[in-house]
Amino acid sequence: MTAAECLLEVATGNDGELILRLRGDWTVSRTLPPSEPLRPAIAGARSLRFDDSTLLAWDSLLIVFLRRVMALAHSHEVPVDVHGLPQGAQRLLALSRAVPERAGAQRTDGRAAWLARLGASVIVVGEGLRALLSFIGEIALAVGRLLRGQARFRRADFLLILQQCGAQALPIVSLISFLVGMILAYVGAVQLKQFGAQIFVADLVGLGMAREMGAMMTAIIMAGRTGAAFAAQLGTMTVGEEIDALRTSGFSPMDFLVLPRMLALVLMVPLLCLYADLLGILGGAVVAITSFDISFSQYHDQTLAALDLRQFGLGLIKAAVFGVLVAIAGCLRGMQCGRSAAAVGDAATSAVVTGIVWIIVADALLTILYDMLGW
Repeated sequence: MTAAECLLEVATGNDGELILRLRGDWTVSRTLPPSEPLRPAIAGARSLRFDDSTLLAWDSLLIVFLRRVMALAHSHEVPVDVHGLPQGAQRLLALSRAVPERAGAQRTDGRAAWLARLGASVIVVGEGLRALLSFIGEIALAVGRLLRGQARFRRADFLLILQQCGAQALPIVSLISFLVGMILAYVGAVQLKQFGAQIFVADLVGLGMAREMGAMMTAIIMAGRTGAAFAAQLGTMTVGEEIDALRTSGFSPMDFLVLPRMLALVLMVPLLCLYADLLGILGGAVVAITSFDISFSQYHDQTLAALDLRQFGLGLIKAAVFGVLVAIAGCLRGMQCGRSAAAVGDAATSAVVTGIVWIIVADALLTILYDMLGW
């Protein structure tokens, strides 16, 4: 005997009346009977009523079942008589119908079809792309106002952001760049030593830092450090409705908040990249001198022979592009932040992930472009 047969008896009365006789204990310790098998009987009935003469005990399980049965009856326009139910159940049913159900309150059964999930994902991606293009357009307009001398932001704030993006980032950039140079030297020298060509470790470290690693590591550091800070700052201002207050006061948030942050990163990331290049080369020199019997003068001369200003220039171009991307990622996620404290953390996390992804993609595209141009 099924759970439904133990708890429910279906009978037919006069004039096509459908009677649902409740039996036994309708408590949460029992399994809720499915209501869908009753659809054919309800659809063919002229009316529906309940009988609680054999009902022993009940709680919220009964109310959930009654709501589902009444929803089926309503869908087939079958009138329902609830006077056969306990007085407490009648009051709870009336209370449940007094306030409209909040959207999404009920747990849905199963997952949506794969085509529906695919369509929802495409819509989300499309909305994100549209928001990104709109944000980039607003930045372009703000830059245009800056070039015409019409952008309004506090110079003191700009100088403070410059300090935060530049001087205060030197310790972490120094440590990471020096260690990256040492790692490049170890990896390259171990292989070159097999051919007696360990002197070329200076070429490997110099070119690697100047063209690729200096700009990339600096940008990733700034994405994790400054991009997340930008997103948290703007997200907190969004939660506190400070950005809305700026708009109400006639100030453009793009001019007042986004533009100085983007300018600061565009100016500071190339300088930090050049500093990282020099620290990485110094780290490679320490490894070459202490572990592979290369004198400082040999390493110095070999590095000068391998590098020229063009190599550093290519790295600085990448650094400037990465600075723009980190600034856009941080400010975009901050401006898109929700109105809760948890949303600020989500915005900071999203800014870091978005910034790093954009950095890697942009680095790959620029490397391919350099190769096509013969640089």
